Amino acid sequence: MGSPSPSAGLFTRADLVVYGVDHSGASYEGRLYLNDVEADASSGRGAESYAGSFHIFGHGGCFGDLGHCDVPTGPRNPFDLRPAHQLTPQVKPVIITQALKRLITAAPKTERVTVTLVAVVPGDASNAVLKFDELRLLTYL
Repeated sequence: MGSPSPSAGLFTRADLVVYGVDHSGASYEGRLYLNDVEADASSGRGAESYAGSFHIFGHGGCFGDLGHCDVPTGPRNPFDLRPAHQLTPQVKPVIITQALKRLITAAPKTERVTVTLVAVVPGDASNAVLKFDELRLLTYL
């Protein structure tokens, strides 16, 4: 017997977790929309499809010596107590419980959810700053 699917509504919390978020460029707000492929920066937080957001305080370019901004590859030594490199990709969890429950209530037979992630850069309409490795939906009973 498998785990209950999110479409069953049998969850107390739902998170969308964005893994490997690059923050080497400009600062921005990453807005998440559910089942709205047309969402863009003008959609705003008041849109019915809006699920939540995360913020990136960008590094904004590298002005150090050659190699200064190169993130080390490979696993870190477990005895290395120094903090991780400042440009190590980040993990950004976003709680979307209410938005997902709203979606399931409106369309109970929903088995697939489309996630649109929009980068809102102050004074810029570009999504070019948004780079990430993976997106996962986690639900909790």
